[in-house]
Amino acid sequence: MSDGRPTGGPAPDPTAADHPADREPDFRFTLANERTFLAWLRTALGLVAGGVAVQQLVPGLAEQGPRTVLAALCIGLALVLAAAAYPRWRAVQRAMRRGTPMPHNLLLGVLAGGILAITVVALVLVLVG
Repeated sequence: MSDGRPTGGPAPDPTAADHPADREPDFRFTLANERTFLAWLRTALGLVAGGVAVQQLVPGLAEQGPRTVLAALCIGLALVLAAAAYPRWRAVQRAMRRGTPMPHNLLLGVLAGGILAITVVALVLVLVG
């Protein structure tokens, strides 16, 4: 059953003007949204680097098992941030195009909770080790 759209072309842009009220936002807001997206990715890369460094470069911090836990927390949080960054960018872009309120940012709570967990584990390793 066809819905009347042509088949076999490129997929529609999820941020394109496909809603009757869509309008092109001020380019400064679009660029700010893009910078925020890139900041989420830089944060994720930093967490990956930190996780690898803890695992490979600081054997004096703790035994292998606790270091692996700390590294896995860093890399796991990086995975969550990297996976959620594009959907967040897309949702904000769509809200700007439609003139609707910005979506709630659950990533802030996830990042804060993840950093808190990593910090607690690191503190325990430093104090015990």
